[in-house]
Amino acid sequence: MRAQVAALQAAIDARDAGEVEALLAADFVGNDGIDRRGAKQLAAAVFLRHRDVAAKVGPVSVELRGETDAIATFSVLATGSSGGLLPEQGQVYQFQTGWRLVDGEWKLLNASWTPNILP
Repeated sequence: MRAQVAALQAAIDARDAGEVEALLAADFVGNDGIDRRGAKQLAAAVFLRHRDVAAKVGPVSVELRGETDAIATFSVLATGSSGGLLPEQGQVYQFQTGWRLVDGEWKLLNASWTPNILP
C-alpha cells in the first residue's frame, strides 16, 4: 500500500488527473462527499491553476484491517506556483485514508484531509 501512496504522489507531481483517478476505487468518497469523478476534476482544476504542483508525503502509518482493508495516515506538503522559483502557495494537510484490495491491487476507497493550523 505504501507503493500506492507513492504512486498517488507521483501522479500529482506528473500532473496526471487520469492516473490519480486510476488509483481510486470505483466507489471512492472524499471530503464533502466528493466522488471518483469529482476527485479527478478537482485534480485537473488544480493542475490548470498551477503550472508547478508538488505533493511531498510524510511518513505513512498503515493499519491492516483483515486481508483486504487498511487505513493509512500521513501528512502532505502541497505546493503550487505559476512557474517561479518558489511556490506561491503551500499548505500541510493531515490525511486519513481507507484502502481496499481489489483484484490484487490496493485502491483508495476513502480519504479525509484537514489543513494543519499553525499557531
